[in-house]
Amino acid sequence: MKSTPNFFLFFFIFLFSQSILAQQVGSPSEVEVRPPSEVEVRPPSEVEVYPIRKSTISDQAMVVSPHPISSQVGLDILKKGGNAIDAAIAIQFAIAVVYPRAGNIGGGGLMVLRTKDGKFEALDYREKAPAKAGRDMYLDAQGNVVPRLSIEGHLAAGVPGTVAGMIAAHKKHGKLPFKVLIQPAIDLAKQGYKITQGEVDRLNGNQSAFKKYNAEDNALVKSDPWKLSDVLVQPNLAATLERIQKKGKAGFYKGQTADYIVAEMARGNGLISLQDLKNYDARWRQPVEATYKNYHIVSMPPPSSGGIIILQLMKIMERFPLAEWGFQSLNAVHLMAEAERRVYADRAQYMGDPDFFQVPQDSLLNDKYLRQRMANFNPTQATLSKDILAGDFRSISKESFETEHTSVVDAKGNAVAVTTTLNSNFGNKVMVHGAGFLLNNEMDDFSAKAGVPNQFGLVGSEANSIQPGKRMLSAMSPTIVEKDGQLFLVLGAPGGSTIITAVFQVLMNVIEFGMPIDEAIKAGRFHNQWLPDEIWVEKAALTPELRKELELLGHKLREVNYMAVVKAIMRLPNGKLHGAGDPRNPDDDAKGY
Repeated sequence: MKSTPNFFLFFFIFLFSQSILAQQVGSPSEVEVRPPSEVEVRPPSEVEVYPIRKSTISDQAMVVSPHPISSQVGLDILKKGGNAIDAAIAIQFAIAVVYPRAGNIGGGGLMVLRTKDGKFEALDYREKAPAKAGRDMYLDAQGNVVPRLSIEGHLAAGVPGTVAGMIAAHKKHGKLPFKVLIQPAIDLAKQGYKITQGEVDRLNGNQSAFKKYNAEDNALVKSDPWKLSDVLVQPNLAATLERIQKKGKAGFYKGQTADYIVAEMARGNGLISLQDLKNYDARWRQPVEATYKNYHIVSMPPPSSGGIIILQLMKIMERFPLAEWGFQSLNAVHLMAEAERRVYADRAQYMGDPDFFQVPQDSLLNDKYLRQRMANFNPTQATLSKDILAGDFRSISKESFETEHTSVVDAKGNAVAVTTTLNSNFGNKVMVHGAGFLLNNEMDDFSAKAGVPNQFGLVGSEANSIQPGKRMLSAMSPTIVEKDGQLFLVLGAPGGSTIITAVFQVLMNVIEFGMPIDEAIKAGRFHNQWLPDEIWVEKAALTPELRKELELLGHKLREVNYMAVVKAIMRLPNGKLHGAGDPRNPDDDAKGY
């Protein structure tokens, strides 16, 4: 092991004592905390229905999406003269058809974009809590969380935001007519497409849930098991998409589609009303930004926690010689895991919907605060999570799983990173009868009870409590990076709570460890989210010797199959674009020209 740096630089005293939060935060043993089983994916099948490229280089434009069909849709739009925003919109509607476990019009998402002249924007189309929602809606008479009530069934659904988000993006930045962008999705839903092995496995694995929560048959249910290359046709979804094509936002949030949603709520005691749908709006927000050496990193602000946490981690790392230590050295992994532990504690206390809770964004990214945050970091010993609470700002002067991701860069230099989600695979498993699309289970991303973990093991407090009209906290982290003032990297991922650390580690792999983007994505990952007090480690990550060394430092390790699934585009020094999908998802595909 290489020598450890002088940590006496951290002379700020760690002043905080928040016993109330400590009492709120339940022990991981009190509630079942599951590693990211919902976002684990299988290695690529030996039999491919469609040609798939995990890594490709192009001269002008690039698309990386979770399915080869949606990648082709995006590429076709670019070749027709559409810009990156047009392509991203077309892809979002296409994956609602060809990637039903995560692609959606019944969920929501987040977008970060960079225009060709270097201006950044963020679009929030996260789901909202219905007006009838309340902070105790998932608790029993004794005040305990009712298992899976916020995960499966009608009561788990928040008000969908995807359609409003795509229409808002098109209104501000679209180039081609909206009807052109949605037409490929309509054709795919009407005519059908052959399903891949990954989709076969998930469709077959969820048949019992589909039947449990849906009184009527739907396109995803079969009497006999799904097989590779079976054709999935979705006529009801096609009709819904046609209503959106003709009427825009009103084609979803009003009229027949809205009536279908409310009728579905009535069937299963859900809460979404016509007024909830009518009131839904997507919001343009100011991205969070920070510099790291000669890199400018731009990401999603709250209600995403991802952007702030990634910037916190990058600013912490900047003071350490990571490149000298080397990729997945003991020093590097120990430091990164300890930093992750601290910023996830901040997440639990201080992050939520900024329209309802004043997120102390400036303080969380303050250099003095971050030095203070690491003041009790011990380079030779792991810190117990029970001894880590959220930071104290009193000494700081304030300045004021299932998901999918798509990255797009067009020939003009416009770039889009967009992450959209239903939360779990196939959301809450409820398909809106007559409308042909699945609803989300994003209400689980609220804090059902302070300190009680959600399905990804994340805890929260008042900042993320359930309130009518509030957007739940997210880990989605669409991110764009400039190098020396020029577009350099576009990336993001699905993967629940592990999205943030995956994006962070890919950035480190590229910037500090000099990896090409495909290798940076392929490299094994680890994840520490404060609670539970353990590091999740992919099977392919960390050598047996390193694992033993980490355990000697006091870390508890827990092996998982896979975590987040990163999709990225890097601009090379010669100006070409290198697009890379993640081998953790057999259907990830990169296409360019």
